[in-house]
Amino acid sequence: MAQKKYLQAKLTQFLREDKIQLWKPPYTDENKEVGVALKELAKKYSDKLECCENEVEKVIEEIRCKAIERGTGNENYKATGIATIEVFLPPRQKKDRKNLLKTRLDITGRELRSKIAETFGFQENYIKIFINKKQLQLGRALEEQGVTHNVKAMVLELKQSEEDVKKNSQVEEEEQNEAELKEKRIQRMKRGLEILAERAEMLDSESAPYLDIANQTGRSIKIPPSERKALMLAMGHHEKGRAFLKRKEYEIALPFLLDADKYFCECCRELLDTVDNYAVLQLDIVWCYFRLEQLDCLDDAEKKLNLAQKCFKNCYGENHQRLVHIKGNCGKEKVLFLRLYLLQGIRNYHSGNGEEARDYLSKARQLFKELYIDPSKVHSLLQLGFTAQEARLGLRACDGNVDHAATHITNRREELAKIRREEKEKKRRRLENINALKGMGYSTRAAKQALHQASGNLDVALKILLSNPYMWWFGDSGPETNNHQESPLQENVDQLVYMGFDTAVAQAALRVFRGNVQLAAQTLAHNGGSLPPDLQLAVEDSSPTPSTSPSDSAGTSSASTDEDMETEAVNEILEDIPEHEEDYLDSTLEDEEMIIAEYLSYVESIKSAAKKN
Repeated sequence: MAQKKYLQAKLTQFLREDKIQLWKPPYTDENKEVGVALKELAKKYSDKLECCENEVEKVIEEIRCKAIERGTGNENYKATGIATIEVFLPPRQKKDRKNLLKTRLDITGRELRSKIAETFGFQENYIKIFINKKQLQLGRALEEQGVTHNVKAMVLELKQSEEDVKKNSQVEEEEQNEAELKEKRIQRMKRGLEILAERAEMLDSESAPYLDIANQTGRSIKIPPSERKALMLAMGHHEKGRAFLKRKEYEIALPFLLDADKYFCECCRELLDTVDNYAVLQLDIVWCYFRLEQLDCLDDAEKKLNLAQKCFKNCYGENHQRLVHIKGNCGKEKVLFLRLYLLQGIRNYHSGNGEEARDYLSKARQLFKELYIDPSKVHSLLQLGFTAQEARLGLRACDGNVDHAATHITNRREELAKIRREEKEKKRRRLENINALKGMGYSTRAAKQALHQASGNLDVALKILLSNPYMWWFGDSGPETNNHQESPLQENVDQLVYMGFDTAVAQAALRVFRGNVQLAAQTLAHNGGSLPPDLQLAVEDSSPTPSTSPSDSAGTSSASTDEDMETEAVNEILEDIPEHEEDYLDSTLEDEEMIIAEYLSYVESIKSAAKKN
């Protein structure tokens, strides 16, 4: 299949260079049948490529038929509005010819999915459709989602087994339920990522070190709150996608990887240059399309690979100088460049660029030789109590020297332990300060915002809150901040009056702060015994509502169920996120070794292939 793609790409190049239009005479007659000149063209190109004339003629005829088919489709679209969609099926059902589907663009995504399922023999609830690297939304019209005439649509089958769809009704029902469960699982995992992104700051860095956003040294990076959630979502989706990549569940991995790409695009360019995650994601997306045998659907594969190369350069420095300066070596990161060169070689081969493909694949092979690890050396490190992952990473960082690798791993463990202790201490102090402000009656959100403005200084944060009492209203959505009272309790009013405040002012302050005596007293004392003007207006505009005791609440069971579901969703995410910060650099390179050999055999056979007539 790969060799045929190369021949198609090469012949397409020749046709463009010679400005030959196969759908016109003398290559196509008035009945749209093949013309006599096509055979002469096939001989010319077979001589040029030094390959079989019959094979070249067959491929040129396929290109001619597709051109005529495309032209007919264009005419029909102009006349009737019926668009043609090029459907790429999963490998087990894919045919040599393109799978074309006629449809109107005012139908919904669900209707298109039904049509594809019926036409190509899928169970409707078992497939996902991706167009322009976005999952098709079932409830919206195609034209609203940017679907146009001649667009490419990739079909992913969620089914893990490759067995044909069984006709037995009971089995079909079971399989449909399995597909629905898998879809619910994906949505639950995405919800878990949302929860993690919202709560990451409150988690213990020792129990969840993999949720820290750190640079190459392992130090946490300060990120504006406006971008932190987007980056957490991007990295979370990426890690989940990578987990499925490792299990070779590419059809499930791809939606997570594409969502990660979307969230990364919400982050500023400077931030993406600080960490290498974005570059690694580009490689993972192209790799996933390749393993799905759907590279034809990724029109910007070259752009993504070039972007990855540029990001690596910005992050690691020219010739990896910055990386070597920070880590002392770049051996582990060479794994990323091996995959980059391999994918660039594959893309060039599929595009008909044999020489460029050979150059990139040769670079990938050379890196593989450098990165190959003797299993006996891994075993030696295992005997010392290190993990297989630590052994591979350590050996690559130390050019295969076992003694140096053992020292490197030990030093790295100690260094990371020190960094984590320091980061844990910083987070502990931050949580203590947040809790201290919460103990004074402020909400978690208000405490966080004040501490952020005060660069973590508790005294300054308190002054900020006292100077801006309206920040108290930046409350959490818990019941304690929504407990309005028709009138403050008399004992609370008496406390404020005993402190020397006017009765009416005390009542107004307690209404503003919903009965919180401490906050009311602090604010009145800070403002000379009266409420600030903006809070006075708030008192006048507010409409108190009856308080609700916990015993009267009718949603306790439901709230508990929701919390359990959220916990389950988060745990499902955490179980797949690796604890080792360099997990993405660890690879046995078994797949890469086979693919390099396969594609090198293709490019080496281009010139050596015997001419057959």
